[in-house]
Amino acid sequence: MKRVITYGTFDLLHYGHINLLRRAKALGDYLIVALSTDEFNRVEKNKTCYFSYEQRKSLLEAIRYVDLVIPEENWEQKRTDVKEYHINTFVIGDDWKGKFDFLKEEGVDVVYLTRTPEISSSQIKSDLGGNS
Repeated sequence: MKRVITYGTFDLLHYGHINLLRRAKALGDYLIVALSTDEFNRVEKNKTCYFSYEQRKSLLEAIRYVDLVIPEENWEQKRTDVKEYHINTFVIGDDWKGKFDFLKEEGVDVVYLTRTPEISSSQIKSDLGGNS
């Protein structure tokens, strides 16, 4: 079984997220989503989410492409996750291009997927008058 993992906040879930998850799942048999916790978003990413971790987790679990949702609590856990979950492919948006190439040292394929250009959670929040 080929295992794929991706990471993100997935706040204000939209079709760009669905595109990413669909394309990530197509790269393997089992998709794990490491979902940023509220504390990690607040402290490390300087983000405030509209939906809580539990709400975002429930939304992701309802998506047919997602097999398992785990918490992302720090930047460093990626190396540990790929070993613990026997990951074959690490997938993330191309706005992170090159940042996770170090995972190749763990024997993992690293794939940067093109983002859906016309949509982003930050843009939605901005359009609605909030912050990102």
